[in-house]
Amino acid sequence: MSKRLVIGSRNAKKVKEMKALIVPDWARPTWADSWEIVGLDLFPNAPEPEETGETFAENARIKASEFAKALGEWVLADDSGLTVDALGGHPGVYSARYAGSHGDDSANNAKILQELFGVPSADRGAAFVCQLAIADPTGAIRLEAGGQCRGRIIDSLEGSHGFGYDPLFLIPEYHQTFGQLPALVKHQLSHRCRAFEKLRRLMSHI
Repeated sequence: MSKRLVIGSRNAKKVKEMKALIVPDWARPTWADSWEIVGLDLFPNAPEPEETGETFAENARIKASEFAKALGEWVLADDSGLTVDALGGHPGVYSARYAGSHGDDSANNAKILQELFGVPSADRGAAFVCQLAIADPTGAIRLEAGGQCRGRIIDSLEGSHGFGYDPLFLIPEYHQTFGQLPALVKHQLSHRCRAFEKLRRLMSHI
């Protein structure tokens, strides 16, 4: 009998990406046959945890644990975001709601561009950071993993792939943003991919 793992996010694009990364087509792990991966859309009445943590890791634990206890399910949650060197690490844990409204990608991108106006290209270093946590049905955290990807913030949106700050985040080696790179390439490079690589190696232990 397979166990069910709920991805604790209401962001449809993020859920799709996380499903593709936990059981990737290019390297399907042996433990995958023992798990059914589902989205939070199956649980429309699930309460939304308050992200009160001061770090990505703390917020990932909060979301995984609170969703797991509310649903009585295994839950995988992530907290991820953008840290910009010239902004002292902001937006950080406030990435999804940087401009005020949660998940307003256009407003968030506009705010970043406004704050970096006039900052030279060489000083626009940034990193995407991802922290993952899996909680069992009691809410106990059973696994954690993290990853990051360095890049640079450009001065205009480029590309229509991905979500969030992807169209502003340039990978210098590829001369393209996450918004321009094909999903398969992004999945090999991204902060989320690197976190999931670590998590997949641990999944056989639960």
